[in-house]
Amino acid sequence: MRMGQSIKIKIAGNEYPLVASSPEMERLMRLAAEAINQKLTAYDAKFPNKSLSDKLAFVALNETVSRLTYQKRLSDSGDEARKLQEDVESYLKNIEKDGR
Repeated sequence: MRMGQSIKIKIAGNEYPLVASSPEMERLMRLAAEAINQKLTAYDAKFPNKSLSDKLAFVALNETVSRLTYQKRLSDSGDEARKLQEDVESYLKNIEKDGR
């Protein structure tokens, strides 16, 4: 059984040894760390007197709100797709009735 690739990720100047289960997971972990560091840099400029833990809390809140917004939009899209599927099926049934 393959354990994964050992990698090191740097967030807020601290290095973390992690294991990526696949090359794709490693890529995503590195992209996530880069995004976190970019947000921290922005918060450093905007809130220079806040602690690192406060800034990390802002990053976590921002990312969670983004994820929840995405999940809601995805759910709404699924609902809309189901409604459209029902409309199409109803339309096709009406065509079959009218054509007979």
